[in-house]
Amino acid sequence: MSTPGEEKVKISLLTAAKTLERTSIPLPPPSPTELQVAIRSTTLCGSDLHYYNHYRNGDIIVKAPLVLGHESSGVVTAVGEGVREKWSVGDRVALEVGVPCGECGECSSGRYNICSGMKFRSSAKADPHYWGTLQEKINHPARWCHKLPDNVSFTAAALLEPLSVAIHATRRARKLGTLGPSSSVLVLGAGAVGLLVSAMCKLSGASEIVISDINTGRTSFAVENGFATHVHRPTIRQKRPETIEEKLDISKDSANTAKTTLGREEGFDVTFECTGMEICTQTGIYATRSGGSLVLLGMGNPIQTLPISAAALREVDILGGFRYANTYKEGVEIVSSGLIPALEEVVTHKMTGVEGVQEAFEMAGRQVDDAGALVIKVECAFEGDT
Repeated sequence: MSTPGEEKVKISLLTAAKTLERTSIPLPPPSPTELQVAIRSTTLCGSDLHYYNHYRNGDIIVKAPLVLGHESSGVVTAVGEGVREKWSVGDRVALEVGVPCGECGECSSGRYNICSGMKFRSSAKADPHYWGTLQEKINHPARWCHKLPDNVSFTAAALLEPLSVAIHATRRARKLGTLGPSSSVLVLGAGAVGLLVSAMCKLSGASEIVISDINTGRTSFAVENGFATHVHRPTIRQKRPETIEEKLDISKDSANTAKTTLGREEGFDVTFECTGMEICTQTGIYATRSGGSLVLLGMGNPIQTLPISAAALREVDILGGFRYANTYKEGVEIVSSGLIPALEEVVTHKMTGVEGVQEAFEMAGRQVDDAGALVIKVECAFEGDT
């Protein structure tokens, strides 16, 4: 039996690895501090793919059916009574989908991204799981919704989430002084995050940005669309390395060829590792100059063997970068000002409606589509009247 004011909304529900169920659930009216938002765009993230393919993301295991999706935008369709002075039906919004506790020391200091009580949509870390945005409508705290200018599309607004990751990461490097005017930058990984990190490095004044990936289509895309200035292809050996010595040998070679790209024997001012792969983290340590910084963004194997003395003896600062905090205002300004001209080009494929979610995940796991076109970011678009 439904409650007065409830409506049925279609959702895409992950019930097992590679198993999505199209179903409907009741959605109540928003609480006094919430907005009800009709989702218009959700772009798929690497973490979504991990959950879809393995029913887990690293050591975080899905314990109950989960709605995926967190890079999202939409239209306000109902407003909670406590927030009606600031919000109206029809407002276009980007969703910041991490909801921190607001009371701990991290939240008080402004670093709410590392709040231990964080609920993040589409993550199985919180119990019960906080469902994501691959559904027609959601109720979301107004505090974590951001109004959009009319010239920002729903697609670009969904990309504010990965852009926020890039803003946060580059802020950390700027704070150390390794990223700024005339800096040299190495970005390991040319997926969406690597591309947006490159874009933010360019906006930070970096003069030389080398992007590295085994996928030559992605690195070519990066240079052709102005995200990076140079391309580096990592060292690849026919025989898969097995020992740590073999891995370090490859990573040293990759680091040296990356430095040769710019004729910089001393190394890069700052390196951003966006893959999570052990051998790339090793490469990052060797490729960064003495006194430079290495920012780790990729979520890969949680246990890695690293040449830590090569960092310590040269005072290479290793920084973690986890999600983002206080970034959406800057992100909206960047996007609305057109400072990343090829931003929407990062979305290479679009599927429509709950019915298209399965196809979207299948496409997102590929490097090229059936026609040979490059796959970078896949969007699930939900249509509506507003």
